[in-house]
Amino acid sequence: MIEINKIYNENCLDTMGRIPDKFVNLIVTSPPYNMNLRIRKGEYCSRQIIKEEFSTKYDNFDDNLPIDDFYKLHYDILKEIIRVSELSFYVIQIVTGSKRAFFKLIGDFNEYIKDIIIWDKVNSQPAMKAGVFNSQFEMILVLGDNSISRQFTNYNFNRGELSNVWKIKRGKKLSNKNGAVFPRELVDKIILNFSNENDIVYDPFTGTGTTQESAIMNNRLFIGSELIKSQFEFVVERINKIKNMNL
Repeated sequence: MIEINKIYNENCLDTMGRIPDKFVNLIVTSPPYNMNLRIRKGEYCSRQIIKEEFSTKYDNFDDNLPIDDFYKLHYDILKEIIRVSELSFYVIQIVTGSKRAFFKLIGDFNEYIKDIIIWDKVNSQPAMKAGVFNSQFEMILVLGDNSISRQFTNYNFNRGELSNVWKIKRGKKLSNKNGAVFPRELVDKIILNFSNENDIVYDPFTGTGTTQESAIMNNRLFIGSELIKSQFEFVVERINKIKNMNL
């Protein structure tokens, strides 16, 4: 059985394997980008080439899965997310190492995608090479039960109040282990509009704990999974401090 208000140092598939169907009210998460899988001469670079040429700050995690492995991992995760949660917000960025997989996944799960939100980060990140767009937005896949309707069942906004384009600046770096932090403002907006007090909010890729922080500050319960040991230790310490401040 799963414990509430706890972060687990394990693969999120292991955590979700112990979560009953529809036990979670809301999932808010942003998976790794697979940023270190690149293209050379029209082919994906091998794991060995990337290890030599691109450094990473993650422990035992190179963020460069072969594209088919990346697709399979997220296929399995999305299936479990749909099973355990009533509603999920899956924040993704389209980069070389994720593009084919995410576009295919959007097709595979089209019946469960209620809508897509464009997160406009206001300031764009410079292109990595010539002939490539600067990057200014990420997509948020909103997943629910199989339904052709775009209408939400549980929501806290009035008609005409909420757009599907959100202009919110990137979050500030909190840890040397994780520079890609989504902002508290983004998580607050999701949690306040799509959950109620004492609902359970889960983040399968906890990172620096922004989802858990928002849950605590907005009187929600939480569960988290974080695979990387050093990141897990950082976030547990951070969340304990937030809990103590909120007593």
